[in-house]
Amino acid sequence: MTGSSQLRRRRILTQRTVHLRFLMSNVGNSTNIMWHDCPIQKQDRQQLLQQQGCVIWLTGLSGSGKSTIACALSQSLHSKGKLSYILDGDNIRHGLNQDLSFRAEDRSENIRRIGEVAKLFADAGVICITSLISPYQKDRDACRALLSKGDFIEVFIDVPLHVCEARDPKGLYKLARAGKIKGFTGIDDPYEPPCSCEIVLQQKGSDCKSPSDMAEEVISYLEENGYLRA
Repeated sequence: MTGSSQLRRRRILTQRTVHLRFLMSNVGNSTNIMWHDCPIQKQDRQQLLQQQGCVIWLTGLSGSGKSTIACALSQSLHSKGKLSYILDGDNIRHGLNQDLSFRAEDRSENIRRIGEVAKLFADAGVICITSLISPYQKDRDACRALLSKGDFIEVFIDVPLHVCEARDPKGLYKLARAGKIKGFTGIDDPYEPPCSCEIVLQQKGSDCKSPSDMAEEVISYLEENGYLRA
């Protein structure tokens, strides 16, 4: 190889290195990482599934019926031939988030991780249903910001504290009132209702809709806004 050829080769390698460094980025504690694109994109997966990938974020007090409604919603979608997946707060703490406590900072991290996983499901074209208290507005807003406009559908299960406490399916309110659980949402830790959610499902007074009826309200929203077709 001649001297000029070697010089030209070094220049090419240098240009490639500079270009690669330009593409590299630092995210959080990760350094020198680069996003790798795939030719199959979200719209291709949505076309295959004949639906729009999105996140349906169910939020409300413990005992408000989030998990039950999530299951009813998933069953209804399944009967329509639509693919969904539930990220239930308690279930996620059995695996991915088992290292987190219920301290405020850990609660925020719990929501952040679930938001990131939900984003991946939506990108896969799946209708992702999250079911967790997610008491703080800033954490829910942060998850909304992860997704494209319209892909985050916040559903507030608006059931009064006294109704949730009367149900107390896990016996947690009783323990919280006895001082055996600290930082329990609705008792000695706040719940911040959504400021501008897409859907409100209410159970007040004698108006006690079934989980299936409440799920159908969400289905109607999805149909009206085109999520159940590619």
